[in-house]
Amino acid sequence: MSKTDSTLCERLNSMPDHLSSALVSRMEGDRARGWTNPYRALDEGVIRREDRPADRNSIWRPSYVRDTEKILHLPAYNRYNGKTQVFSFRSNDDLSRRGLHVQLVARIARDIGRALGLNCDLIEAIGLGHDLGHTPFGHTGEALLNDISEARTGRSFLHNVHSVRVLDGLYGRNLSLQTLDGVLCHNGEYEQRVFELSGLSGFDEFDRIVDRCYASDFNYVKTLRPMTLEACVVRISDIIAYVGRDRQDAMGGRYNSWILSRASIDIVEHSYGRDRIEMSEELFEEIRRAKRENYEMIYHSVAIEEERKDMMARAFGLMYEHFLGDLKAHDESSAIFRHHIARIDKALAHYGRSYDWSSDFDQTVIDYIASMTDGYFIELACTLFPELDFPQRTYINE
Repeated sequence: MSKTDSTLCERLNSMPDHLSSALVSRMEGDRARGWTNPYRALDEGVIRREDRPADRNSIWRPSYVRDTEKILHLPAYNRYNGKTQVFSFRSNDDLSRRGLHVQLVARIARDIGRALGLNCDLIEAIGLGHDLGHTPFGHTGEALLNDISEARTGRSFLHNVHSVRVLDGLYGRNLSLQTLDGVLCHNGEYEQRVFELSGLSGFDEFDRIVDRCYASDFNYVKTLRPMTLEACVVRISDIIAYVGRDRQDAMGGRYNSWILSRASIDIVEHSYGRDRIEMSEELFEEIRRAKRENYEMIYHSVAIEEERKDMMARAFGLMYEHFLGDLKAHDESSAIFRHHIARIDKALAHYGRSYDWSSDFDQTVIDYIASMTDGYFIELACTLFPELDFPQRTYINE
Protein backbone atom coordinates (compact mmCIF):
# COMPACT_ATOMS: atom_id res chain seq x y z
CA MET A 1 0.00 0.00 0.00
CA SER A 2 1.33 3.44 -0.89
CA LYS A 3 1.95 6.03 1.80
CA THR A 4 -0.88 8.14 0.40
CA ASP A 5 -3.37 5.27 0.44
CA SER A 6 -2.24 4.26 3.93
CA THR A 7 -3.07 7.75 5.18
CA LEU A 8 -6.42 7.67 3.43
CA CYS A 9 -7.32 4.32 4.93
CA GLU A 10 -6.45 5.61 8.39
CA ARG A 11 -8.95 8.41 7.86
CA LEU A 12 -11.60 5.85 7.02
CA ASN A 13 -10.87 3.64 10.02
CA SER A 14 -13.30 5.70 12.08
CA MET A 15 -16.08 4.59 9.72
CA PRO A 16 -17.66 1.18 10.42
CA ASP A 17 -16.61 -1.75 8.22
CA HIS A 18 -19.80 -3.68 8.93
CA LEU A 19 -23.49 -2.96 9.46
CA SER A 20 -24.57 -2.34 13.04
CA SER A 21 -25.99 -5.35 14.87
CA ALA A 22 -29.25 -3.44 15.41
CA LEU A 23 -29.74 -2.90 11.67
CA VAL A 24 -28.78 -6.49 10.84
CA SER A 25 -31.41 -7.74 13.31
CA ARG A 26 -33.98 -5.40 11.82
CA MET A 27 -33.20 -6.53 8.28
CA GLU A 28 -33.36 -10.20 9.23
CA GLY A 29 -36.71 -9.67 10.92
CA ASP A 30 -38.07 -7.76 7.94
CA ARG A 31 -37.05 -10.49 5.54
CA ALA A 32 -38.55 -13.20 7.74
CA ARG A 33 -41.86 -11.33 7.62
CA GLY A 34 -41.70 -10.92 3.84
CA TRP A 35 -41.22 -7.16 4.12
CA THR A 36 -41.27 -5.10 0.94
CA ASN A 37 -39.78 -1.63 0.86
CA PRO A 38 -42.80 0.71 0.42
CA TYR A 39 -40.62 3.20 -1.47
CA ARG A 40 -39.26 0.84 -4.13
CA ALA A 41 -40.19 1.32 -7.79
CA LEU A 42 -42.84 -1.23 -8.75
CA ASP A 43 -42.79 -2.96 -12.12
CA GLU A 44 -46.54 -2.40 -12.32
CA GLY A 45 -45.99 1.35 -12.05
CA VAL A 46 -43.83 1.63 -15.16
CA ILE A 47 -44.53 4.62 -17.45
CA ARG A 48 -43.73 4.42 -21.19
CA ARG A 49 -44.39 6.76 -24.10
CA GLU A 50 -46.22 4.03 -26.01
CA ASP A 51 -48.32 1.18 -24.68
CA ARG A 52 -46.77 -1.54 -26.84
CA PRO A 53 -47.97 -5.08 -26.05
CA ALA A 54 -44.40 -6.36 -26.40
CA ASP A 55 -43.23 -3.99 -23.65
CA ARG A 56 -45.83 -4.82 -21.04
CA ASN A 57 -44.85 -6.18 -17.66
CA SER A 58 -45.09 -9.94 -17.25
CA ILE A 59 -44.30 -12.46 -14.54
CA TRP A 60 -41.35 -13.80 -16.49
CA ARG A 61 -40.05 -10.55 -18.01
CA PRO A 62 -40.71 -7.65 -15.64
CA SER A 63 -40.75 -4.09 -16.92
CA TYR A 64 -37.21 -3.10 -16.04
CA VAL A 65 -35.73 -6.40 -17.19
CA ARG A 66 -37.09 -5.41 -20.60
CA ASP A 67 -35.36 -2.03 -20.30
CA THR A 68 -32.03 -3.68 -19.50
CA GLU A 69 -32.35 -6.00 -22.50
CA LYS A 70 -33.17 -3.08 -24.79
CA ILE A 71 -30.02 -1.30 -23.62
CA LEU A 72 -27.77 -4.34 -23.98
CA HIS A 73 -28.73 -4.77 -27.64
CA LEU A 74 -28.03 -1.19 -28.72
CA PRO A 75 -25.05 -0.45 -31.00
CA ALA A 76 -24.17 2.32 -28.55
CA TYR A 77 -23.73 -0.29 -25.82
CA ASN A 78 -21.25 -2.23 -27.97
CA ARG A 79 -19.13 0.91 -28.26
CA TYR A 80 -18.63 1.34 -24.52
CA ASN A 81 -15.50 -0.77 -24.60
CA GLY A 82 -13.95 1.46 -27.24
CA LYS A 83 -14.45 4.62 -25.20
CA THR A 84 -12.13 6.15 -22.64
CA GLN A 85 -12.79 6.19 -18.95
CA VAL A 86 -9.66 8.25 -18.14
CA PHE A 87 -6.67 7.17 -20.22
CA SER A 88 -7.13 7.45 -23.99
CA PHE A 89 -3.68 6.76 -25.41
CA ARG A 90 -2.31 4.03 -23.16
CA SER A 91 -2.32 0.54 -24.61
CA ASN A 92 -2.80 -1.26 -21.32
CA ASP A 93 -5.59 -3.80 -21.18
CA ASP A 94 -5.74 -3.57 -17.39
CA LEU A 95 -7.01 0.02 -17.50
CA SER A 96 -10.73 0.65 -17.26
CA ARG A 97 -12.80 1.50 -20.29
CA ARG A 98 -16.29 2.92 -20.11
CA GLY A 99 -17.79 -0.54 -20.52
CA LEU A 100 -16.24 -1.70 -17.26
CA HIS A 101 -17.21 1.53 -15.53
CA VAL A 102 -20.95 1.10 -16.20
CA GLN A 103 -20.76 -2.51 -15.02
CA LEU A 104 -19.05 -1.40 -11.80
CA VAL A 105 -21.71 1.26 -11.24
CA ALA A 106 -24.49 -1.26 -11.79
CA ARG A 107 -22.79 -3.79 -9.49
CA ILE A 108 -22.22 -1.33 -6.64
CA ALA A 109 -25.76 0.04 -6.98
CA ARG A 110 -27.31 -3.44 -7.03
CA ASP A 111 -25.47 -4.39 -3.82
CA ILE A 112 -26.77 -1.30 -2.06
CA GLY A 113 -30.22 -1.61 -3.63
CA ARG A 114 -30.60 -5.26 -2.62
CA ALA A 115 -29.82 -4.44 0.99
CA LEU A 116 -32.36 -1.60 0.92
CA GLY A 117 -35.06 -3.73 -0.70
CA LEU A 118 -35.17 -1.68 -3.91
CA ASN A 119 -35.91 -2.77 -7.49
CA CYS A 120 -32.55 -4.12 -8.67
CA ASP A 121 -33.78 -4.57 -12.26
CA LEU A 122 -34.40 -0.82 -12.53
CA ILE A 123 -31.02 -0.17 -10.92
CA GLU A 124 -29.32 -2.37 -13.51
CA ALA A 125 -31.08 -0.66 -16.43
CA ILE A 126 -30.06 2.81 -15.24
CA GLY A 127 -26.54 1.69 -14.34
CA LEU A 128 -25.82 0.07 -17.71
CA GLY A 129 -27.44 2.83 -19.75
CA HIS A 130 -26.27 5.94 -17.95
CA ASP A 131 -23.20 6.71 -20.12
CA LEU A 132 -24.49 5.70 -23.58
CA GLY A 133 -24.27 9.31 -24.75
CA HIS A 134 -20.64 9.76 -23.73
CA THR A 135 -18.18 11.00 -26.33
CA PRO A 136 -14.84 9.51 -27.31
CA PHE A 137 -11.98 10.62 -25.01
CA GLY A 138 -14.04 10.85 -21.84
CA HIS A 139 -14.80 14.18 -20.23
CA THR A 140 -12.21 15.92 -22.40
CA GLY A 141 -14.19 14.95 -25.49
CA GLU A 142 -17.42 15.97 -23.78
CA ALA A 143 -16.02 19.44 -23.00
CA LEU A 144 -14.75 19.90 -26.56
CA LEU A 145 -18.06 18.90 -28.12
CA ASN A 146 -19.88 21.15 -25.67
CA ASP A 147 -17.74 24.12 -26.75
CA ILE A 148 -18.59 23.46 -30.39
CA SER A 149 -22.29 22.90 -29.72
CA GLU A 150 -22.63 26.08 -27.68
CA ALA A 151 -20.82 28.14 -30.33
CA ARG A 152 -22.78 26.67 -33.26
CA THR A 153 -26.23 26.10 -31.84
CA GLY A 154 -26.46 27.79 -28.46
CA ARG A 155 -27.25 24.38 -26.96
CA SER A 156 -25.21 22.63 -24.31
CA PHE A 157 -23.80 19.16 -24.84
CA LEU A 158 -23.84 17.10 -21.65
CA HIS A 159 -23.33 13.35 -21.78
CA ASN A 160 -26.21 12.49 -19.45
CA VAL A 161 -28.64 14.54 -21.56
CA HIS A 162 -27.29 12.98 -24.74
CA SER A 163 -27.66 9.52 -23.20
CA VAL A 164 -31.39 10.22 -22.98
CA ARG A 165 -31.38 11.29 -26.65
CA VAL A 166 -29.64 8.05 -27.65
CA LEU A 167 -32.14 5.89 -25.78
CA ASP A 168 -35.33 7.87 -26.31
CA GLY A 169 -34.77 9.49 -29.68
CA LEU A 170 -32.03 8.06 -31.87
CA TYR A 171 -32.94 4.42 -31.26
CA GLY A 172 -36.54 4.93 -30.08
CA ARG A 173 -36.65 1.89 -27.81
CA ASN A 174 -39.65 3.00 -25.73
CA LEU A 175 -37.75 2.83 -22.47
CA SER A 176 -39.54 3.62 -19.24
CA LEU A 177 -39.68 7.11 -17.80
CA GLN A 178 -38.13 5.71 -14.64
CA THR A 179 -35.05 4.47 -16.51
CA LEU A 180 -34.69 7.61 -18.63
CA ASP A 181 -35.06 9.82 -15.56
CA GLY A 182 -32.33 7.86 -13.79
CA VAL A 183 -30.04 8.26 -16.79
CA LEU A 184 -30.69 12.00 -16.98
CA CYS A 185 -30.15 12.58 -13.25
CA HIS A 186 -27.15 10.29 -12.78
CA ASN A 187 -24.44 12.92 -13.13
CA GLY A 188 -21.85 12.04 -10.52
CA GLU A 189 -19.90 15.25 -11.06
CA TYR A 190 -22.06 16.85 -8.36
CA GLU A 191 -22.01 15.11 -5.00
CA GLN A 192 -24.78 15.38 -2.40
CA ARG A 193 -25.13 13.95 1.09
CA VAL A 194 -28.91 13.48 0.97
CA PHE A 195 -30.82 12.46 -2.19
CA GLU A 196 -34.53 13.26 -2.10
CA LEU A 197 -37.05 12.47 -4.82
CA SER A 198 -38.36 14.92 -7.41
CA GLY A 199 -41.99 13.81 -7.62
CA LEU A 200 -41.78 13.57 -11.43
CA SER A 201 -44.82 11.71 -12.73
CA GLY A 202 -45.00 11.99 -16.52
CA PHE A 203 -43.27 12.49 -19.85
CA ASP A 204 -44.62 16.02 -20.42
CA GLU A 205 -42.70 17.36 -17.45
CA PHE A 206 -39.68 15.20 -18.26
CA ASP A 207 -39.51 16.57 -21.82
CA ARG A 208 -39.62 20.13 -20.49
CA ILE A 209 -36.71 19.34 -18.16
CA VAL A 210 -34.67 17.85 -21.02
CA ASP A 211 -35.34 20.93 -23.17
CA ARG A 212 -34.17 23.15 -20.34
CA CYS A 213 -30.98 21.09 -20.01
CA TYR A 214 -30.09 21.90 -23.62
CA ALA A 215 -30.71 25.59 -22.96
CA SER A 216 -28.71 25.61 -19.71
CA ASP A 217 -25.28 24.60 -18.48
CA PHE A 218 -24.15 22.21 -15.78
CA ASN A 219 -25.27 24.60 -13.04
CA TYR A 220 -28.85 23.65 -13.90
CA VAL A 221 -28.22 19.99 -14.63
CA LYS A 222 -26.57 19.40 -11.27
CA THR A 223 -29.79 20.49 -9.51
CA LEU A 224 -31.84 17.65 -11.05
CA ARG A 225 -33.30 15.17 -8.59
CA PRO A 226 -34.31 11.62 -9.56
CA MET A 227 -37.88 10.34 -9.31
CA THR A 228 -36.89 6.97 -7.76
CA LEU A 229 -34.68 5.77 -4.94
CA GLU A 230 -33.16 3.36 -7.43
CA ALA A 231 -31.87 6.28 -9.51
CA CYS A 232 -30.52 7.95 -6.37
CA VAL A 233 -28.52 4.82 -5.59
CA VAL A 234 -27.08 4.73 -9.12
CA ARG A 235 -26.08 8.37 -8.86
CA ILE A 236 -24.04 7.92 -5.69
CA SER A 237 -22.66 4.62 -7.02
CA ASP A 238 -21.35 6.45 -10.09
CA ILE A 239 -19.28 8.70 -7.82
CA ILE A 240 -18.04 5.78 -5.72
CA ALA A 241 -17.09 3.80 -8.83
CA TYR A 242 -14.97 6.45 -10.50
CA VAL A 243 -13.43 7.88 -7.32
CA GLY A 244 -12.11 4.44 -6.39
CA ARG A 245 -11.36 2.76 -9.71
CA ASP A 246 -9.77 5.77 -11.42
CA ARG A 247 -7.32 6.04 -8.52
CA GLN A 248 -6.57 2.33 -8.80
CA ASP A 249 -5.92 2.64 -12.54
CA ALA A 250 -3.63 5.64 -12.05
CA MET A 251 -1.73 4.75 -8.91
CA GLY A 252 -2.61 1.29 -7.67
CA GLY A 253 -3.15 0.77 -3.98
CA ARG A 254 -6.12 -0.50 -2.02
CA TYR A 255 -8.26 2.61 -1.77
CA ASN A 256 -10.80 1.28 -4.26
CA SER A 257 -11.72 -1.66 -2.05
CA TRP A 258 -11.78 0.55 1.06
CA ILE A 259 -14.17 3.11 -0.39
CA LEU A 260 -16.43 0.45 -1.92
CA SER A 261 -16.97 -1.41 1.33
CA ARG A 262 -17.15 1.61 3.64
CA ALA A 263 -19.47 3.58 1.36
CA SER A 264 -21.93 0.74 0.77
CA ILE A 265 -22.19 0.00 4.50
CA ASP A 266 -22.61 3.67 5.37
CA ILE A 267 -25.36 4.29 2.80
CA VAL A 268 -27.34 1.21 3.83
CA GLU A 269 -26.99 2.15 7.51
CA HIS A 270 -28.33 5.66 6.92
CA SER A 271 -30.99 4.86 4.27
CA TYR A 272 -32.67 1.61 5.24
CA GLY A 273 -36.46 1.96 5.34
CA ARG A 274 -36.37 5.67 4.51
CA ASP A 275 -37.85 7.65 1.62
CA ARG A 276 -34.44 9.07 0.71
CA ILE A 277 -30.87 7.93 0.14
CA GLU A 278 -28.49 9.37 2.69
CA MET A 279 -24.90 9.05 3.86
CA SER A 280 -23.06 10.18 6.94
CA GLU A 281 -21.21 13.49 7.13
CA GLU A 282 -17.97 11.49 7.40
CA LEU A 283 -18.54 9.61 4.13
CA PHE A 284 -19.73 12.74 2.35
CA GLU A 285 -16.59 14.64 3.32
CA GLU A 286 -14.36 11.70 2.37
CA ILE A 287 -15.95 11.42 -1.08
CA ARG A 288 -15.54 15.16 -1.66
CA ARG A 289 -11.93 15.03 -0.50
CA ALA A 290 -11.06 11.96 -2.58
CA LYS A 291 -12.71 13.48 -5.63
CA ARG A 292 -10.71 16.71 -5.28
CA GLU A 293 -7.53 14.68 -4.90
CA ASN A 294 -8.33 12.62 -7.99
CA TYR A 295 -8.63 15.82 -10.01
CA GLU A 296 -5.32 17.07 -8.69
CA MET A 297 -3.39 13.81 -9.06
CA ILE A 298 -5.06 12.23 -12.09
CA TYR A 299 -7.43 14.22 -14.27
CA HIS A 300 -5.35 17.42 -14.41
CA SER A 301 -1.91 15.83 -14.38
CA VAL A 302 -1.77 12.17 -15.37
CA ALA A 303 -4.40 11.85 -18.09
CA ILE A 304 -2.66 12.14 -21.46
CA GLU A 305 -5.62 13.74 -23.17
CA GLU A 306 -5.17 16.83 -21.00
CA GLU A 307 -1.62 17.18 -22.31
CA ARG A 308 -2.89 17.06 -25.90
CA LYS A 309 -6.06 19.04 -25.50
CA ASP A 310 -5.10 21.70 -28.08
CA MET A 311 -4.48 19.04 -30.71
CA MET A 312 -7.71 17.29 -29.82
CA ALA A 313 -9.67 20.54 -29.94
CA ARG A 314 -8.36 21.09 -33.47
CA ALA A 315 -9.32 17.54 -34.45
CA PHE A 316 -12.86 17.95 -33.10
CA GLY A 317 -13.25 21.25 -34.93
CA LEU A 318 -11.96 19.88 -38.23
CA MET A 319 -14.16 16.79 -38.01
CA TYR A 320 -17.21 18.89 -37.21
CA GLU A 321 -16.68 21.24 -40.16
CA HIS A 322 -15.95 18.38 -42.54
CA PHE A 323 -19.10 16.40 -41.79
CA LEU A 324 -21.30 19.46 -41.60
CA GLY A 325 -20.15 20.21 -45.15
CA ASP A 326 -20.90 16.65 -46.24
CA LEU A 327 -24.46 16.94 -44.93
CA LYS A 328 -25.04 20.26 -46.66
CA ALA A 329 -23.70 18.79 -49.91
CA HIS A 330 -25.76 15.61 -49.36
CA ASP A 331 -22.62 13.58 -50.06
CA GLU A 332 -23.89 10.05 -49.47
CA SER A 333 -20.40 8.63 -49.94
CA SER A 334 -19.38 10.32 -46.69
CA ALA A 335 -18.87 8.25 -43.56
CA ILE A 336 -21.57 10.22 -41.79
CA PHE A 337 -24.12 8.78 -44.22
CA ARG A 338 -22.66 5.27 -44.47
CA HIS A 339 -21.63 4.70 -40.85
CA HIS A 340 -24.17 6.81 -39.00
CA ILE A 341 -27.37 7.86 -40.76
CA ALA A 342 -27.90 4.62 -42.69
CA ARG A 343 -27.32 2.48 -39.60
CA ILE A 344 -29.71 4.43 -37.39
CA ASP A 345 -32.35 4.46 -40.15
CA LYS A 346 -32.04 0.69 -40.40
CA ALA A 347 -32.48 0.29 -36.65
CA LEU A 348 -35.49 2.61 -36.55
CA ALA A 349 -37.17 1.00 -39.57
CA HIS A 350 -38.07 -1.95 -37.36
CA TYR A 351 -40.34 0.42 -35.41
CA GLY A 352 -41.75 2.19 -38.46
CA ARG A 353 -39.64 5.29 -37.87
CA SER A 354 -36.72 7.08 -39.54
CA TYR A 355 -33.87 9.34 -38.45
CA ASP A 356 -34.78 13.00 -38.99
CA TRP A 357 -31.20 13.95 -39.77
CA SER A 358 -31.94 16.67 -42.32
CA SER A 359 -33.90 19.00 -40.04
CA ASP A 360 -30.85 19.94 -37.95
CA PHE A 361 -27.46 19.29 -39.54
CA ASP A 362 -25.58 20.48 -36.44
CA GLN A 363 -27.40 18.02 -34.22
CA THR A 364 -26.73 15.20 -36.67
CA VAL A 365 -22.98 15.92 -36.65
CA ILE A 366 -23.04 16.06 -32.84
CA ASP A 367 -24.89 12.72 -32.77
CA TYR A 368 -22.24 11.22 -35.04
CA ILE A 369 -19.15 12.49 -33.21
CA ALA A 370 -20.58 11.57 -29.81
CA SER A 371 -21.21 8.02 -31.05
CA MET A 372 -17.58 7.43 -32.03
CA THR A 373 -15.15 5.25 -30.13
CA ASP A 374 -11.66 6.57 -29.48
CA GLY A 375 -10.11 4.32 -32.11
CA TYR A 376 -12.69 5.14 -34.77
CA PHE A 377 -12.27 8.87 -34.18
CA ILE A 378 -8.46 8.68 -34.39
CA GLU A 379 -8.41 6.59 -37.56
CA LEU A 380 -11.02 8.72 -39.31
CA ALA A 381 -9.40 12.01 -38.23
CA CYS A 382 -5.93 10.91 -39.32
CA THR A 383 -7.29 9.70 -42.67
CA LEU A 384 -9.10 12.95 -43.36
CA PHE A 385 -6.45 15.22 -41.85
CA PRO A 386 -2.99 13.60 -42.03
CA GLU A 387 -1.41 16.67 -40.46
CA LEU A 388 -2.97 15.85 -37.08
CA ASP A 389 -0.38 14.61 -34.59
CA PHE A 390 -2.19 11.89 -32.67
CA PRO A 391 0.15 9.79 -30.52
CA GLN A 392 0.74 6.24 -31.69
CA ARG A 393 -0.77 3.70 -29.33
CA THR A 394 1.60 0.86 -28.57
CA TYR A 395 2.04 -1.91 -26.05
CA ILE A 396 5.78 -2.23 -26.58
CA ASN A 397 6.96 0.90 -24.76
CA GLU A 398 4.50 0.85 -21.90
